[in-house]
Amino acid sequence: MTPARRLSVALLGLIALVVVGYFAKDITDPSPAPPSPDSVSEAVPGADSGLPVEPLSDLPAQAKATWELIGKGGPFPYPRNDGVTFQNREKRLPAKPGDYYREYTVPTPGSDDRGARRLVTGSSEEVYYTGDHYESFVVVDVSK
Repeated sequence: MTPARRLSVALLGLIALVVVGYFAKDITDPSPAPPSPDSVSEAVPGADSGLPVEPLSDLPAQAKATWELIGKGGPFPYPRNDGVTFQNREKRLPAKPGDYYREYTVPTPGSDDRGARRLVTGSSEEVYYTGDHYESFVVVDVSK
């Protein structure tokens, strides 16, 4: 084999190696996939309940005000009813021991009584909202 031929074969081999290496890097070292919506919602306490997750900002403004009152420890508009044990009789929330949940009134403008809206908190930092007096709930993402 002549020196020119050897050089051509070596150059061709080097090009083949570069091409194989380029495609092999995608197979052996994939870029991390972006987080799926499911993995993001799992970071929200209570998201594993199977209930829909809603950002606090999408709920009525009174829900945010109630959440802020909970953080401050009150005073609540209905002190005899706010902060009391929610017994989950309807079984719409995950089953937990009797004193696990607490409920708080979310005022309804124009209502003569407490209305149907509530925030329910769990001992593991879950927050749930119902706008229909416990018929349905959503998990509240309080970070949004």
